[in-house]
Amino acid sequence: MGFKLDRIHVWSGEVADQAGAVASKLALLAQAGANLEYIYTRRQPDRPGTGVLYVAPITGPLQVRAAKSAGLTEAHNPVVLRVEGDNRAGLGHRLTQEWALRGLSLQGLMMSVLGEKFVGYVAFDTVEDANRAAAILGDLGAAGN
Repeated sequence: MGFKLDRIHVWSGEVADQAGAVASKLALLAQAGANLEYIYTRRQPDRPGTGVLYVAPITGPLQVRAAKSAGLTEAHNPVVLRVEGDNRAGLGHRLTQEWALRGLSLQGLMMSVLGEKFVGYVAFDTVEDANRAAAILGDLGAAGN
């Protein structure tokens, strides 16, 4: 089993924790032609009434201007890898176990399955950790695990 890996450049910004706040930011990106593959939001427990919005990809000058006007900036932390491939039972465990055995700590993980395929977004603290994780995935893919 091989994996397709890409580092994605995530944009993020604060958003009010109220109905329509995320939609208004996404509207600006949609008007600029953004075809977002990654949208993630979460509340900020330490700052009641606020949340964080993460999106990707933002490409081209029109989308960059729209993202900035929505209050988003390119995030350098976390470093996010997009992983996709054929789904198998226990895959999430195998991947996270291999990373753990090599001392890699995840900042975040989201994996979804559609049909026979999976896609995951894995957040790491540093580019070095993301590169190590990618190398481990390459080894697993070559071994057919």
